[in-house]
Amino acid sequence: MKKDKYKELIMYLIVGVLTTVVSLGTYYLLTLSLLNPNNDVQLQVANVLSWIAAVIFAYVTNKKYVFKSEEKDVIKEGSKFLISRIFTLLLDMFAMFLMVSILHFYDRIAKLISQILVIIANYVISKLYVFTKKRK
Repeated sequence: MKKDKYKELIMYLIVGVLTTVVSLGTYYLLTLSLLNPNNDVQLQVANVLSWIAAVIFAYVTNKKYVFKSEEKDVIKEGSKFLISRIFTLLLDMFAMFLMVSILHFYDRIAKLISQILVIIANYVISKLYVFTKKRK
């Protein structure tokens, strides 16, 4: 049984890293080409768009590979996943605002720090709220 818990955690970390790559890649692509991270509104637009790309990727990979969810009601499960991710989006937005707009951290480093906080929060919420195993 412990082996399964470690396997799940390792898979979550792998998927979390890949989700972070999707999020950071999208953010960096947008801020290096279309959006100015020194503009508070454009910073948040880039942040939200990178979040959307990451959430879509994360739902599919967490459902299939990490938690191996057999939930047939994808709308119910997907809604719980989306609600939990909205919470961590707000955490991400607050962290970015605090670090970049208030404390004047370099935005790309701030985004990386923020993602670490988000990964931890996402695992706990997914495990306890979204992908709960049905007791037999």
